[in-house]
Amino acid sequence: MSEEREPRRMRVIGKRAAAAGVAAVTLADPDGGPVPEWQPGAHIDLVLGDMTRQYSLCGDPADRESLTVAVLLEPGGRGGSAYVHDKLEIDDEIVIAGPRNAFGLSPAPSYLFVAGGIGITPLLPMLRSIEARGLPWRLLYGGRTRASMAFAEDLAAAHPHRVDLRPQDEYGLLDLEAALDGLSPDAAVYCCGPEPLLRAVETACGARDELTLQVERFAPKAVDPDAPSDSFEVELARTGAVVTVASGESVLDALERRGVDAEFSCREGTCGTCEVAVLAGRPDHRDSVLTADEQAAGDAMMICVSRSCTPRLILDL
Repeated sequence: MSEEREPRRMRVIGKRAAAAGVAAVTLADPDGGPVPEWQPGAHIDLVLGDMTRQYSLCGDPADRESLTVAVLLEPGGRGGSAYVHDKLEIDDEIVIAGPRNAFGLSPAPSYLFVAGGIGITPLLPMLRSIEARGLPWRLLYGGRTRASMAFAEDLAAAHPHRVDLRPQDEYGLLDLEAALDGLSPDAAVYCCGPEPLLRAVETACGARDELTLQVERFAPKAVDPDAPSDSFEVELARTGAVVTVASGESVLDALERRGVDAEFSCREGTCGTCEVAVLAGRPDHRDSVLTADEQAAGDAMMICVSRSCTPRLILDL
């Protein structure tokens, strides 16, 4: 199924507290039409004043009448979450783009879902999908406090034998090793949450070749300060134009400087909007979207953050 990319207006038809500091916002077509189709793991862009922010869809993909996101208030953030919490009201109209999906649910015989805080949002539709298929699954869900964990009590009540709620102030850090020890061979692990949790899951799963791990980051990976940043050239295959990307400049910045139109959103390598096919050359991947296998293939890159290991890249632009 192709992903929608054209912006469209939506109306806020619901807004409620999903936990302490978390607002669940429901959107519908202003004219009563169907909302875009989507699959578990997808996110949408919300245009909030002069800001654009990405939020995971956490409703039911079978619902063609509304879309729901849950937004954590981040006092030290860049303003998007504060806008949702403080300014967005019922009946307001806003612009969205998407849905887009860089965290799709792949077939597996069984699943472990690991959520940290607001990282529960993209996992909720996955749980519904796997439950509907009758496949084995478990959820390990942590947060700072029970009150801060969105949708936690509903999940525990609906699936008491599958959901392990582990607030940090009651249990400490998540026991990942115990959760992984209980998995069957070839199980899939899906994780979303803060960077320390993602790194811990990546380390734990790295020693278990039989498991498949997928993670989604809400913040960009840290870039090695010693990573090369030499200038390189980008050839645009559709026109033959060659653009020089300076040291410290992104491919996206260089293209904009030359007036080349390219899609983008987050500028952090976390949303997947700016993905471009690589026809020749070897990218220096610095995104948080592509899997290790996809990065090794080298046939696509996120031009907002990734650079080049070769003097020239040829891109499908």
